[in-house]
Parts: sequence; C-alpha cells; structure tokens
Amino acid sequence: MNTQDAKRVLETALICAQQPLPLKDMRTLFADELGPDSLRALLDELTRDWEGRGVELVALSTGWRFQSRPEMRDFLDRLNPEKPPKYSRAVMETLAIIAYRQPVTRGDIEDIRGVTVSSQIVKQLEDRGWIDAIGYREAPGRPALYATTKQFLDDLGLASLEQLPVLEGGAPATAVALAEALPDQGSLLEDSGQAVLSLEGETEAPAEADVEADVHAEAQDEEASIAVAADAVAEVAEPSQGAAELPAAHPSDDDHEAVLPPEPSEPPSEPAAETAPTDPQA
Repeated sequence: MNTQDAKRVLETALICAQQPLPLKDMRTLFADELGPDSLRALLDELTRDWEGRGVELVALSTGWRFQSRPEMRDFLDRLNPEKPPKYSRAVMETLAIIAYRQPVTRGDIEDIRGVTVSSQIVKQLEDRGWIDAIGYREAPGRPALYATTKQFLDDLGLASLEQLPVLEGGAPATAVALAEALPDQGSLLEDSGQAVLSLEGETEAPAEADVEADVHAEAQDEEASIAVAADAVAEVAEPSQGAAELPAAHPSDDDHEAVLPPEPSEPPSEPAAETAPTDPQA
C-alpha cells in the first residue's frame, strides 16, 4: 500500500470513529504493517491537509480525532440553540483545584476553598467522568486521593496536563485563581464548538448535566448543620420528661439543716384546763 492510499484509509477511519483513535488501533487498521513513526508521519500530513478548513485533526490524551475549530462554535450553536446548564462556581473551583493540585483529598480542597466540599459536587464530577479516586493517603481515616481523568483532557481538547493554562503573574493557587485559569466552561461541554466529525456529518447531542442539586448543595449542607445545632441546643435547654423527678444537687454541709425535710410533727394537744389553787387553810 502506497502512502497516498494509506493516508486515505487513515483519514476515513478517523472520520468514522466515534471516539479518539489511539495509535494501537491505527496499527491494527494496517495489520501492523505500519510502525509508529510511519503513522505519525501520515498524521502530520493529514493535519496539514486540513489546515484552513472548519475542521482540524488534533491529538488528545486518548488518541486522535477530527473536530470543528473554535471559531465555528457560533455557527454550530445555531443548530442546537438549547444550551446545557452551566456548572456552579463551587463545582468549577473544585474541579480546578483537582486539575492543578492533583492528587488531592477533600480536606485539601476544603483548605483551599475555605468551605466544606459537598459530597454531591464530588459525585457529579465523578459521574461526568472528569475525576476519579486513584488511591488513598496514608493518614487517619485514609482519605481518597482525587485526580482528573483522560476524559477530562479530551473534553478540554488537551493531550496532557502540561497544556493547561499557566497561572498569570505567579498568582497564588487560590480556588478563584485556579478556576479562572481553566478554559471557558463551553470547552468542558460535549458540543463546546468542537463538534466531533462523524461519517454522517452530524454532531452528538450534548449530555444534560444535572446541576440543580449542586447549585444548592452547599446551602443545604449549611441548613442541615444549623438544624443539627438547633436540635442540640433545644435538647440541652428543654428538660426531658423525667427531669422533674431527678434529685437536686447535693447542698454543702453548711446548708444541710436548711434543706432537710421537716420531721412530721404531732398535732398540737389542747391546753389543759386551769385549776384554781387550793387554799391550804381550807
């Protein structure tokens, strides 16, 4: 097979692929007759062939794929005017901290954000396929260590974490600075103006992100904490049903006489009738 025919086969496979195509699958495509160097040379040629078009060939963390260029987003959005909901600020800050400081525990994230991290936020990022627990820290409780996934890099259009934007001006790694350094949220969504090119020329519909619980997650946690505290205060402030039967605190020795119950007294007897004195001369 000559170079031109091999390039046509590879181009067709990339266009028809539903997921990024890794090099090992490309070698299978040619029955291992082409080595990695030959495949990379073909990929470089295809990249140059598609320059100046609305679609580009890019290398991602899991392989290569055709996708639309960012400047085509405004036009492609007209085909899908309904936008999936954006993620809350708490979700983006949590994701940014994991991306830039990984691997981290929930405690590490809470130290940077200064607030408690809701379990719903972590679960949403895990369900989305952007983060995963890769191990446990050797510390009391063995907290899980979280890191980003290859799916996260693919959705951002990156091949590695080294391509993440650098914090400008040596800014401190606060939650806000890290979140602002992440690409626009549109890049984190499946349509993102970078539609995957398929054989039919259609784009996949974006997945709806269930963020309603996330938007109020922290508020719910705060309300729950307040409710628990209120119950604890009420339990201390209001005596229980048997509280009235509890004995009083022991008094001091000096007060024993004052608090001892009085001894039962006999009913007073009637005074004896007065008798007249007897006259000794009588």
